[in-house]
Amino acid sequence: MAAILQSILNIIFIVEFFIGNLGNGFIALVNCVDSVKRRKTPSVDKILTALAISRFSVVWVLFLDWLLVIKSSPLLITRNTLRMTQIAWNICNHFSLWLTTSLSIFYFLKIAIFSNALFLYLKWRIKRVVVMTLLLSLVLLFLNMFLAIKHIDVWVDGYKINTSNSLSSSFVEFPKFILLPSLMFTLIPFGVSLIAFLLLIISLWKHIRKMQYYTKGCKDISTLAHITALQTVVVFLLFYMTFFLSLVLEFWMFDIEKSVILLFARVIITIFPSIHSCVFILGHSKLRQDLLSVLWQLRYWCKHMGTLDP
Repeated sequence: MAAILQSILNIIFIVEFFIGNLGNGFIALVNCVDSVKRRKTPSVDKILTALAISRFSVVWVLFLDWLLVIKSSPLLITRNTLRMTQIAWNICNHFSLWLTTSLSIFYFLKIAIFSNALFLYLKWRIKRVVVMTLLLSLVLLFLNMFLAIKHIDVWVDGYKINTSNSLSSSFVEFPKFILLPSLMFTLIPFGVSLIAFLLLIISLWKHIRKMQYYTKGCKDISTLAHITALQTVVVFLLFYMTFFLSLVLEFWMFDIEKSVILLFARVIITIFPSIHSCVFILGHSKLRQDLLSVLWQLRYWCKHMGTLDP
């Protein structure tokens, strides 16, 4: 039974891997082509392109980690391998989370309506706010990597290393505190996105109350923009919560001998950088139109190639 379940999870993970590559690759390619055509890329498209590239990298890191931790023998894992894997995961995951958070901040400042002087100051300098958010997040990235590497070195030094510099079979006792920094630093961008979401709700509530004095139930452009932005952020938060809970599951249940549980956690983790990108394409009007255009061209090409066959 465990072998069958593990085979099913492996298939699901491979499917997620290909979906993540196709979805994120499509977003990055479309935005890059549009930027070349227009020679001036909107800020939101720049964020989306960088986000797609970071998520593309996250999917590949998860795939390589799947091959290393689940499919390989613990004897092949060395100190440098652990370091490289943890650093690659921290960097790719950091930019994936913070670029998504920056997108939430961008929507909030662009759409929300407040008369507060600080809000207006930030709204007028929205590009600078996004850039500063990403730059300040680098401090957290370096701190996260420092703690992860330090914990790895402390743990490895506690065990004997053979002549091939590979760890002994005691890797199955991989300590949870090495995964703890990544888990804790994941909460920070989630909190920022949640605050932006709550402020958007407050802005929408105030705007609807104000519009009731001028209209009779009609939805104006600002209200529709609020609702669209809230839908985007809600979907992001739901995927984010699933992602975080799967990290918690991996943290508590990490054990090479419990590969089924570990694989299940990896499958859930991969949903965020892969499936969420596809959901975003379907919810974004421009990307959805570009996708339909590509599908129609592929359909025409397939029919054309079919007519050429003898």
